[in-house]
Amino acid sequence: MSVEEQSKNIEESGQEESGKPRRGIYLLPNLFTTGALFSGFYAVVAGMNQQFEVAAIAIFVAMVLDGLDGRIARMTNTSSAFGAEYDSLSDMVSFGVAPALVTFSWVLGDLGKLGWFAAFIYVAGAALRLARFNTQLGFADKRYFVGLPSPAAAAAVGGLVWSATAHDIDPAPYAYLIAAFVSAAGILMVSNVLYYSFKDIDLKGKVPFIILACIVLVVGIISIEPSFFLSLLFFVYAATGPLYWVWRKWRKA
Repeated sequence: MSVEEQSKNIEESGQEESGKPRRGIYLLPNLFTTGALFSGFYAVVAGMNQQFEVAAIAIFVAMVLDGLDGRIARMTNTSSAFGAEYDSLSDMVSFGVAPALVTFSWVLGDLGKLGWFAAFIYVAGAALRLARFNTQLGFADKRYFVGLPSPAAAAAVGGLVWSATAHDIDPAPYAYLIAAFVSAAGILMVSNVLYYSFKDIDLKGKVPFIILACIVLVVGIISIEPSFFLSLLFFVYAATGPLYWVWRKWRKA
């Protein structure tokens, strides 16, 4: 999961009854965090070797593993301050550095200084996004994320690479548009635009049968063409923030 979700559940498990720090770390949740970190690193290496589809898939794998580590930590009562910090650093690699370098190797490098500037905006946006959230724990409305979450931004950028590569689309003619998209993702991460967090959904409660049927339908649709529908899903999510901002402004006018 992202650092936003894991950090809420940090418990003072690093202290012995005597008040002395406990040596060692919890293994299970940090194994998943390590897996997410490795996937992000692997995405960078694959991108450098021109294996862009593999690199994009690795980013999605990192997102899945990142979504599991915090949940497992809560289920096993093994949350810790170390785990939260480790998860934050892993997020920076997997959802900050990896998408930027993959897109730079894919097409942004052909734009020269403009290309690396667009990639840097994304990396800086991810770093500032994580740092800002860490300073706002306990104050923000849990129903919303302030700014585009870094895993969603990475999925939107990685999904674009995956979909274009899977369909043999030459990115060169669209290089400037891609640079604008990557830069926009970085800016959205540090914006004050609100994104629904889905944290108020009761997964343990009962729901109408039609809801489960719709979920099965969505999973089936995604399985038809994962590269296209996953990229579309996260692109739509990234667009909901600005659209919600415009709607709120329109209501106040």
